[in-house]
Amino acid sequence: MSPNDKQDRSTERVGHVVEQVGHVVEHAGHAVGQTVEGIGAYIRSQRELADVSMRQLARTAGVSNPYLSQIERGLRKPSAEILQQIAKGLRISAEALYVRAGILDERPASVVTDAVLADPTLTERQKQVLLDIYATFRRENDVAVGPGTTDKE
Repeated sequence: MSPNDKQDRSTERVGHVVEQVGHVVEHAGHAVGQTVEGIGAYIRSQRELADVSMRQLARTAGVSNPYLSQIERGLRKPSAEILQQIAKGLRISAEALYVRAGILDERPASVVTDAVLADPTLTERQKQVLLDIYATFRRENDVAVGPGTTDKE
């Protein structure tokens, strides 16, 4: 094998690796774009279900109409603070928006968490405190109940 053949193969391998990296970067960019578009579409659908105008929600969330429009169209990714204000304006769980935006990992659903999150009489802060206390009790009981024991011991 001549030195030119070896160089050609090396160049071919490098070109292939560069192409693979390009595909990975493209895929990551597409995933981020879907998250931004997904949160915007979700906000729009929740706003429409709540029968709240864009102007009303923008005022409640403390953002401009154009900015909210850009969020809903997937052109902007809102901060956690803005998502919290939007959730408050829509009277939905901020956690739901955080999960949709990729800020939080989705928690496994349970009857208790679903009931707390669905209660319209609780504030977002009250819901979060209740869920934190509930999670703490669950963790304590998981630790207390070890192998070969029951939670009544």
